[in-house]
Amino acid sequence: MREKNRNIIEGQGLTYNYLHYDEEGKVDASQLALDHVDLNVEAGQFIAILGHNGSGKSTLAKQINALLLPGEGTLYVDGNDTRDESKLWEIRQCAGMVFQNPDNQIIASVVEEDVGFGPENMGVPTKEIWERAEKALRAVDMWKYRGSSPNRLSGGQKQRVAIAGVIAMKPKCIVLDEPTAMLDPGGRKEVIETVRELNRQEGITVILITHYMEEVIHADRVIVMDSAKVVMTGTPREIFSQVEKLRDLRLGVPQVTELAWELKKAGLPIPEGILTIEELTQALDRVRAGCRE
Repeated sequence: MREKNRNIIEGQGLTYNYLHYDEEGKVDASQLALDHVDLNVEAGQFIAILGHNGSGKSTLAKQINALLLPGEGTLYVDGNDTRDESKLWEIRQCAGMVFQNPDNQIIASVVEEDVGFGPENMGVPTKEIWERAEKALRAVDMWKYRGSSPNRLSGGQKQRVAIAGVIAMKPKCIVLDEPTAMLDPGGRKEVIETVRELNRQEGITVILITHYMEEVIHADRVIVMDSAKVVMTGTPREIFSQVEKLRDLRLGVPQVTELAWELKKAGLPIPEGILTIEELTQALDRVRAGCRE
């Protein structure tokens, strides 16, 4: 298990602008994507970041892997300043990235070879490469497909192979930038269950960027972004108890949470922040029991 109770990511006052250049190469416009954002993540945590398109959440994800650097502020990943070019290798070994489209990350014609590609580039000895590939594929329940062509896999399976390719490089943290955006509901469930298992069993820090509310109910902490700023932070229950505020931010809540909220508005004594069907069922059972007394 990973070490906990220390910050693996420490960001203070992060600001970033996307610049637009004219034909002469001069800046003629800019778009603020991060506006003095603070981000502190403990090792071993599962953090979910929510926000509508253009809120800044994907820009923040790319900062963690030093794909983008702060215009202002500082960001330390495992103690390394992302603006220090001499530390980029350590930062990218620490924080692996998984993107929306797995086809953009899968490059080999055989699953096992693809997962071994990253460790091979790191100079890992051959015997250890295949040991890491096997462990990573077993971790995402894809070992039985090790000899398959990625082209024959479903979208969810491809994304699990992409995740295996990252964990074979033994990162301390995985940043997933809307990894289920291109998947059907079954594929989304596969990927999120895989990520949760890696967090629980391996102690890998997870930062999940998503706009699917149901994917974050098991997170340790939820961060909500809007207009380049962090506007809400708390546990899933604390965040999803604020249905109207989330609606104002053009965000929804899990379907069962909304149903419970509507029932509460209708007068039923149901607690706020219901997250699962089981919780709603128990709450309704208590209501029925109270009616019989």
